[in-house]
Amino acid sequence: MYGVASTVVIAALFGWILYLLFDTGQFTATKWRPFAYKGIQELLLRGLGNTLKAFAYAAVLSLALGALLAVGRLSDHAVLRRLATLFVEFFRAMPVLVMIFFVFVALKVQPLPALVTGLTLYNGSVLAEVFRTGVNSVERGQREAAYALGMRKTQVMTYVLVPQAVRAMLPTIISQLVVALKDTSLGYLITYEEFLHAGKLIASNLDYDLPFIPVVMVISPIYIGMCMLLSWFATWVARRQKRNPKTEAAGVAPAEPGTLLPGAQ
Repeated sequence: MYGVASTVVIAALFGWILYLLFDTGQFTATKWRPFAYKGIQELLLRGLGNTLKAFAYAAVLSLALGALLAVGRLSDHAVLRRLATLFVEFFRAMPVLVMIFFVFVALKVQPLPALVTGLTLYNGSVLAEVFRTGVNSVERGQREAAYALGMRKTQVMTYVLVPQAVRAMLPTIISQLVVALKDTSLGYLITYEEFLHAGKLIASNLDYDLPFIPVVMVISPIYIGMCMLLSWFATWVARRQKRNPKTEAAGVAPAEPGTLLPGAQ
């Protein structure tokens, strides 16, 4: 009953939004005519390409920075651990937009490197905590057993803790990458020609009764689709890990009668 009631409420809300859009003339041909022009299509595609480029740089660098900071936070050396903790806490608490503006204005960096730097510092700090928490979530017995076998700390991390922690961390990592993807839209504030910047140019510079809502209706599904694609990729990786022979339990041969010890009956 709760499911049916929720579905009815959502359907009613969706219908009410559609009614408002039709009532305000958002589906008139005049407002949608700009999207048929080749120049407008090329502008949107170029903006989408710039968004994906910024996200690719930020995602790779954030993962690398997060792993490096997590190693520092898990270090046995107090100085290194405190420095990594200070770095993580500072940049995790700093607003992304402030970092982007600081790099762009104070350091006079180009829009793309400024955007990528701000996204990397913030998301890398958050991912560092994700990695550290994931490693610490592995049962303590796993670590103790590895040390008992004579493995060094690097080997314990590489072969025992990290492979087991990755499965637990993967959904959170993908969620943070989705945040990084959405935050690339902040680039339009520093004149980086990304996807949202292209939509803003179309909505504000064309004499078609300001087609702002149609621009939003074109851009939003693409952002949502990219985020859903990331989630699908995470699910695919998780399923592939389960099928990976290296992660499957090794078969144990059935017990067979062996040679009896001397004096045994």
